[in-house]
Amino acid sequence: MTTPNRTEQTLAAFQQLLSIMNELREKCPWDKKQTIESLRHLTIEETYELTDAILEGDMLAIKKELGDVLLHLVFYSLIASEKKAFDMADVIESLSAKLIHRHPHIYGDVKVENEEQVKQNWEKLKLKEGNSSVLGGVPLSLPAMIKAARIQEKAKAVGFDWENSNQVWSKVEEELAEFKTEVDSKAEQEKIEGELGDVFFSLINYARFIGVNPENALEKTNKKFIKRFQYIEQEAKKSGKVLSEMTLSEMDIYWNKAKGL
Repeated sequence: MTTPNRTEQTLAAFQQLLSIMNELREKCPWDKKQTIESLRHLTIEETYELTDAILEGDMLAIKKELGDVLLHLVFYSLIASEKKAFDMADVIESLSAKLIHRHPHIYGDVKVENEEQVKQNWEKLKLKEGNSSVLGGVPLSLPAMIKAARIQEKAKAVGFDWENSNQVWSKVEEELAEFKTEVDSKAEQEKIEGELGDVFFSLINYARFIGVNPENALEKTNKKFIKRFQYIEQEAKKSGKVLSEMTLSEMDIYWNKAKGL
């Protein structure tokens, strides 16, 4: 728990950050030029750098990347304040009000027994707030895998879900068979693509049922492949070989060595 003294230090540090950003906005040529639109792609990049640090479990890197993300939040709010739209205080106050409203089991008289009921209440409150669809809060620009997982989680929150993982795995097998049938019959590319999408969607659903984050799982495999492939490149170079001129059997020897590292 944060001590009163540390809370004061945090508030002072945040005030210093706001002061620095005000000064940079006034004096730095780059900062003066930025707009909400120009910062967007940089924010996305910083967010991915944060997720990389989280996957690596590097707490120092997480601290650094959180700082970079916080910088963007303050920057957006500063630009908005210049437009007299809102400021950092408005953002924080709005967030606090939403958290209190969305947690009636803490700040009200609603009783919950587990995490699942908390999620269900959250989605019901969002609908009461004016959301026309349970899925309306899923950002359109999310990467497809993350979007699929969020869609499934939100559908589950209102009771639209399978009863157990065996049912989901049967669906995976069904979708795999349909995909293979389309491939074997040399169907139109659009049809094959649609069936492959169904396979991915069902696998993501199964991952959710067994408690595996599919995005994290795939990214860990990506990193593993990169590490092993770069080992092949390094060993080939040490042997004076050109990778593109090696046979697959030769590369497999190094690949299997990499798997043992």
